[in-house]
Amino acid sequence: MNRKKKINETLKKRIKKANAKLNKSTKPRYISKAERATLDDEAALVTETVDATSETITDSEIESTVN
Repeated sequence: MNRKKKINETLKKRIKKANAKLNKSTKPRYISKAERATLDDEAALVTETVDATSETITDSEIESTVN
């Protein structure tokens, strides 16, 4: 009886592992601290450039309305 039980347990474990591999994980991918810092720096640069371009656009619009 023990031999049959042991075989069934190992087969069930294999099936369980195979099913776990097929299912996608809902857990987000890990991002290291250094990678997060670089992403934050890039985001800051993008916002600075957007702010600078919006300022130049408003300045040019003001000049065109004045002229």
